[in-house]
Amino acid sequence: MKSKCLWVLYKKEMADHLKSRRFFIILMLVVITGFSAIYAAAYGISSAVEQENNSFVFLRLFTTSGSSIPSFVAFISFLGPLVGLSLGFDSINGEVNRGSLSRLLAQPIPRDTVINGKFLAGVSVITLMMLSMGLAIGGLGIIMIGIPPTSDEILRILAFLIFSIFYISLWLAISQLFSLLLRQTATSALACIAVWLFLSVFIGLLSGVIADVLYPADKVETVEAVLRNSKTELMINRISPSTVYNEAVITMLNPGVRTLGFITQDQLVGAIPGTLPFFQSLLLTWPHLVSLIAATMICFAVSYVYFMKQEVRM
Repeated sequence: MKSKCLWVLYKKEMADHLKSRRFFIILMLVVITGFSAIYAAAYGISSAVEQENNSFVFLRLFTTSGSSIPSFVAFISFLGPLVGLSLGFDSINGEVNRGSLSRLLAQPIPRDTVINGKFLAGVSVITLMMLSMGLAIGGLGIIMIGIPPTSDEILRILAFLIFSIFYISLWLAISQLFSLLLRQTATSALACIAVWLFLSVFIGLLSGVIADVLYPADKVETVEAVLRNSKTELMINRISPSTVYNEAVITMLNPGVRTLGFITQDQLVGAIPGTLPFFQSLLLTWPHLVSLIAATMICFAVSYVYFMKQEVRM
């Protein structure tokens, strides 16, 4: 009975998302900007592919910037949160204001199936969008550069898509939480945008200021002071999901990245340049994936508990 109710609500929420004009507008924005970045990157790569090493050329479609267009990874990092926020900022309070939630809960269905169905539908839409874009971009890349991806590149692209799904799902969970905490949909949307701007833009500005206050490297110019300042700034930056996501996907899409921390000149002595295999890169980014999943689950758990205890009036 419970699974049947969850399936019905899940299909209803999926249909609402896919038919909404708001989701269509956000999707078109992401698709147009993403394909523009891929086209610019493929044009630059195809013109220089004869002069460079052809290893991991396909991965450079996602990380190479055009002359005036950022890379596809940069677009997903910036516009991906908008997709998650647009799917959930009015998922609960919108139905409360319309009076449909009270009528829905008056039916003989378990209460938790409502929030579970909404969250699962949002994650499914995000997954469908990212996988579709991944296949479309892969086909476009093969046509433009004429080089098919290797098995290692396919695994890395799949890992990139998985990271992107969890990254956008985190913003979906945050938006659903604000939809529960705030009654008005406009206030919920503004709160979501404020959190997104703070975590994506302003925390990068504050991290340097806080690090300079705690460990002023300009006054004590030693290696230890500089390392402490840099590590503190990086640690504060990693509070932002965007920083965690960017570090993870750049490591997965660039096999030449072998470390995510700071290394000194002494540590570079004797190091042999090379690339990491896929599973070594995955091991390097595993803490980032766990962090994104844990943050998503925490936001959803708080929303779940609050929704189960919330009083919904007619």
